Amino acid sequence: MDTTTETKSDTAKQEKHSYDKLITEAKGIMTDDGLFKVHKIKDDYYFELSKDVLEKEILVVSRIAGHVKGLNFGGAGMKSREQQVIRWQKHGEKILLRSVSYNNVASEELPVYQSVKNNNFEPVIMSFDIKTPNKDTSAFVIEVGNLFTTDVPMIGALEEAERKEFSVKGLDKGRSFINYVKSFPQNTEVRHVLTYNADKLPNGSLNGTLSLEMNQSFILLPEKPMQPRMYDARVGYFSVAQTDYGLDEQKAATRRYITRWRLEPKDEAAFARGELVEPIKPIVYYIDPATPEKWRPYIKQGVNDWQKAFEKAGFKNAIMAKDPPSKEEDPDWSPEDARYSVIRYITTDIQNAVGPHVHDPRTGEILESDILWYHNIMNLLRNWFLTQTAAVNPDAQSYTKFKDEVMGRLIRFVAAHEVGHTLGLPHNMGSSVAYPVDSLRSPSFTKQFRYSTFYHGLCSFNHVAQPGDGDVALMPDIGPYDEWSIIYGYKPTKATSPEEEHRLYLNSWVKERANNPLYRYGAQRFNPTDPTAQTEDLGDDLVKASDYGIENLKRMMPNLIKWTAEDGKSYEDLNELYGQILGQYNKYMRHVGTIVGGVYEFRKTYDEAGAVFTHVEKNKQQEAVRFLHRQLFQTPSWIINEDIIRRIQSDGIAERLRQLQVGTLNRLFEGDRLNRLMEGEALNGSAAYTMLNLFDDTRAGIFQSLNQVAK
Repeated sequence: MDTTTETKSDTAKQEKHSYDKLITEAKGIMTDDGLFKVHKIKDDYYFELSKDVLEKEILVVSRIAGHVKGLNFGGAGMKSREQQVIRWQKHGEKILLRSVSYNNVASEELPVYQSVKNNNFEPVIMSFDIKTPNKDTSAFVIEVGNLFTTDVPMIGALEEAERKEFSVKGLDKGRSFINYVKSFPQNTEVRHVLTYNADKLPNGSLNGTLSLEMNQSFILLPEKPMQPRMYDARVGYFSVAQTDYGLDEQKAATRRYITRWRLEPKDEAAFARGELVEPIKPIVYYIDPATPEKWRPYIKQGVNDWQKAFEKAGFKNAIMAKDPPSKEEDPDWSPEDARYSVIRYITTDIQNAVGPHVHDPRTGEILESDILWYHNIMNLLRNWFLTQTAAVNPDAQSYTKFKDEVMGRLIRFVAAHEVGHTLGLPHNMGSSVAYPVDSLRSPSFTKQFRYSTFYHGLCSFNHVAQPGDGDVALMPDIGPYDEWSIIYGYKPTKATSPEEEHRLYLNSWVKERANNPLYRYGAQRFNPTDPTAQTEDLGDDLVKASDYGIENLKRMMPNLIKWTAEDGKSYEDLNELYGQILGQYNKYMRHVGTIVGGVYEFRKTYDEAGAVFTHVEKNKQQEAVRFLHRQLFQTPSWIINEDIIRRIQSDGIAERLRQLQVGTLNRLFEGDRLNRLMEGEALNGSAAYTMLNLFDDTRAGIFQSLNQVAK
């Protein structure tokens, strides 16, 4: 054996893969230091992973950065996957990318921890050859192109349903590439393009190609985890759930923690004295430089509106909006830096705004948030504000364009709403019963008791107010429920564990407010069973509120042509607005229809008296059926406005009415509702509104005109 030849070969191999040869001496190399040190050599990208990064838990957030119209609802900036945790791990001459789950946990100090680890083995997502070590820093260099140019499900663009819908045949690696990589102290951002071969395309193109730009965020989880706060079903919060095998319970126990920012008082002594204190690190939202100048003050005010809620939790200046620094002030500032939360302005025709957040799955700590503000949200706001308030509100009586101050106030409201989501708050459907319907017609009442931004769910302006009521407040604001939810999520305590905190503080806070409907939480459901917890309802009497709303729609109908008129334009706006009126009318049918077979839900714990679920009273269900006959099944002739119909369609008004009536009738007799009626009869006997009552009342109402003819 020629040992000399072997030695020379090994030496050559080492030189070929030495750090100096690959990195230091490379021509045209571009290096960016941060969480991962990133090197670009020609078209190849390398991660240099230090010993401080290996084995650390890192959050991965996958977003679609370059969207295709018709692919899904959302647009650029939407997550394509749920956030996930990974770790980089050295294994021999390889670096492994492994997926980490926090669905099942136990304290590392307990014997059961090893069993949890063994029974939740971390899958290997990809394996990378070590191209060279950096002996000076104990780091390892890997080439990462395959991670971002092949079809890796963990960070992919398409759901399985989308692959089927668009007949996606596979990823074309030759037309997939990395655009750029940026690295920051706490995160590394990768922008790459994935190109799929597909038979059907969402935008109707015939080229057989679907290309999407992706953004992958690798975010370092906090070295010191925040103490979690327990979730309570009586208060609305987004949450994370874990099965904790380390708890002293005789079952696989689940713990849920709310998602919230880490707010800690700068001056704990002053806080203990009851003084308002500033947090060590406030919540700051930067306004996207692409945002039109005239809307920026309103978006900022929507953020700052939450300051008064945080004051209830003991903090001042806890949340604020800022303009981003200029290049001269901070040349390194970037909206992609995970240290900054940004309200992104997105120019698509999507009528929406979205307030997502990125959180630590171990504790629920919110790490950053980029609110997606779609340009066309203004069209949605105009439609809602007009159809709900124009009967009493001159500012809403122009469909072509609202005054800037009117649209600005609407933008401020939506900004506050989306910021609420990024604070951890879901929609709350349960507080609307706190306000008597007729009180919503009172100027003094509505200005003193502004209904909460989050109680209504999506967007409910005051559609109850009638002409002649005076200067009634028409728009929601940060209100009592919003303030209470911030207290629950953010007020500091002296507890040393989540369980202790809930036992000593949180449960008593909830019970203090348990009998006040202002603070009631009702979860949002697609097909609700509780009539007092519905999207966009108002007040404590749905029948009365809906009657008022329909009277306003009747007043609006004769004015639609005038409100949409503009010389030289088609009747497209008139057609859209007419459809919006019918849509608002259908909401009232849905609201009232839910009363039939309805079940109230008031969440309680063992230390609170009374039932959680109670069937709606018989007389209220009877009244609801009478409403449907009076307002819908007896043909609503006010909808058939000949002047409008002759301008927007050659035929179809009869079909529109049929769809409204048949749709409501089908909902009224859906199987689940009939089952609830039978259960109500079994539990409540003669006091119940029964399935037979529903059939008899509906038959009598629908055939009322025929019965009158027969007589």
